[in-house]
This record gives sequence, structure tokens and C-alpha cells, in this order.
Amino acid sequence: MAKLTIYHNPRCSKSRQALDLLKKEKADFEVLEYLDHPLAKPEIEKLVKLVGGDPEQLLRKKDAKFAAAGLDPNKTYSAAEVVAVLAKHGEVMERPVLVCGNKAVIARPTERVHELL
Repeated sequence: MAKLTIYHNPRCSKSRQALDLLKKEKADFEVLEYLDHPLAKPEIEKLVKLVGGDPEQLLRKKDAKFAAAGLDPNKTYSAAEVVAVLAKHGEVMERPVLVCGNKAVIARPTERVHELL
């Protein structure tokens, strides 16, 4: 199996739970704390593609930081707009995101980690 990458926010309980599950399963993974190491647009574009489906699922539109950043939670965002938002406001990215090879999941609920193990 390919090595997993978890896009992790240590302040997020779901992200910590996913990390704990990876450790429990003795998975081969690396942790990328995306708030300390902001993602470049090409990385975000890749995440949008790998997660698939509605690109808005990568946005925490109900988070207070979303509105505080001047973003409209009622707007429908295209894939390109999601990339632009996350490049500028990484703190509003839904987490945790796990990537393995050419597939990614948002591990909410945490059990979605098993889709990549």
C-alpha cells in the first residue's frame, strides 16, 4: 500500500481522532500540518480532484472564520473558487483530509479513514 498523507490540524478533534486511528492501525503515513505549511494552489487543485464530487465539501462554510474572512457562506463556489479561497484562507479547509495514491477522503466521520487503509 502507498504511504498515506494526512492534512492535519492539531486543534481539530476529528483530525486528532483520524491521526489516532492511523497510529492504532499502524499505517504508514506522514502528517502535513497545513496551517503551519500553507498549501500552494497546485496542491489544493490536486486535493479537489482527488476528493472528487462537490469541491465545496473542502470548505468549512459554517465555521465562524469563513465569514470572518469576508466569504459568503450562501454562495456556491466553483472548483477554481474553492482553490482560490483555500490558497488565501487555509484555515477554512475541511479536515482532516487523507490522501493515498490517487484517492483522497475527508475523514468525517473518522471511520472514513478505513476507505484508504
